[in-house]
Amino acid sequence: MGSVKAGTRPPWVGLGAAVWVQIAAGNAYNFPLYSHSLKSVLGFSQSQLTMIAVASDIGENMGILPGLVCNRFPPWLMLLIGGLSCFLGYGVMWLSVSRTVQPLPYWLLWFALCIATNSSAWFSTAVLVTNMRNFPLSRGTVAGILKGYGGLSAAVFTEVYSTVLHHSSADLLLFLTLGVPILCLLMMYFIKPCVPYTEESSSAHRNFVFTQAASVVLGFYLLITTALGDVFSVGDGNVTSIVYLGVMVFLLMAPLAIPLKMTFYPVSVTAQQQKSITPSDSSEQLRQEIPIEDDNTEPLLTPSVSTTSLGSFREPYDMSDVNMLLAVGEGAAVKKKRRPRRGEDFTFTEALCKADFWLLFFVYFVGVGSGVTVLNNLAQIGIAQGVDDTTILLSIFSFCNFVGRLGGGVVSEYFVRSKRDKSNAIATHTFFGS
Repeated sequence: MGSVKAGTRPPWVGLGAAVWVQIAAGNAYNFPLYSHSLKSVLGFSQSQLTMIAVASDIGENMGILPGLVCNRFPPWLMLLIGGLSCFLGYGVMWLSVSRTVQPLPYWLLWFALCIATNSSAWFSTAVLVTNMRNFPLSRGTVAGILKGYGGLSAAVFTEVYSTVLHHSSADLLLFLTLGVPILCLLMMYFIKPCVPYTEESSSAHRNFVFTQAASVVLGFYLLITTALGDVFSVGDGNVTSIVYLGVMVFLLMAPLAIPLKMTFYPVSVTAQQQKSITPSDSSEQLRQEIPIEDDNTEPLLTPSVSTTSLGSFREPYDMSDVNMLLAVGEGAAVKKKRRPRRGEDFTFTEALCKADFWLLFFVYFVGVGSGVTVLNNLAQIGIAQGVDDTTILLSIFSFCNFVGRLGGGVVSEYFVRSKRDKSNAIATHTFFGS
């Protein structure tokens, strides 16, 4: 794995770059934009179109392999694998839809689309795992922001499809073949592990609020401009369409304003604050790569940032931990091995034994599955209702998807912080009260 960056600015740079990767990770949401061409150009029947949509769903959600290797591979390599998948898969689809080659077998197109959309799993895993480790105290907020931008990706691609690509399915597939991998290659340098940002301050809260507000503004902007473009027939390469696209790019770059502010208006960090920045216990590699100073050892009974913030607030305070600390303080040699608690890292086999894992799996299967079913048939739903242009329908779907994802991150972080504060208060009273 590459070197670990230190300081307060690199995590925010990585978060700003991750926004662009998450937009690229939403490439599977573009299926309604070119599904009609699979019927008209390649002559697919409705049943064939449904089955190839299943290939898109399987590829997008087959994240077992990226999840298993995310602790072994650096983020840049995962992004490279995702970019190659995108290039190969969508490249085959473009060759067929553009009639550059003779019509390819159906089974080959099925596997090509599966490989293409599997890039989403590699992109999302790389940026989510890296940024949640870089911000261990705000994992819910970070996940909500990044997944929210992922939900907005369909609206972003729709804007490009309408203003630059002139509603051409072949050009869209070419853009996915070349544009998405190039974007991820450009972002590779910035998506990397950093010394975890463990400062809980008003400035950090303002930064997250700013990023969330920027994503909300972008969501409304995309929804409004798509509707206006549909009403006033904008998107023929005129000045208005270029302005639409330029403003969208500017709003996508908004999260980078945070590290820019830190560059031009640096805030002095005291030595004590620098010592308090420790690697998150959720990243084994960060532990191995960041040296720990031996001459400034923290007191034995002072809880570490990662233990206090990521473990204790999710489980009731364990008195055996207190007894172990007291025994160590008296000079006893104590070696304790316990299973990970909720909120800590689990191995794959450990997760399979937890009810929480299967509950999340069931909720994801039911909740996301219903949305994916609507998305796959969105073009056919629009045509059945007399709407030939599905861009406005996809933008509405994307905006609602974004609201649910961003809101889920905000709500979950609120409850996590509330329980953490309550658990810490109970732990302090239990330990020192008597």
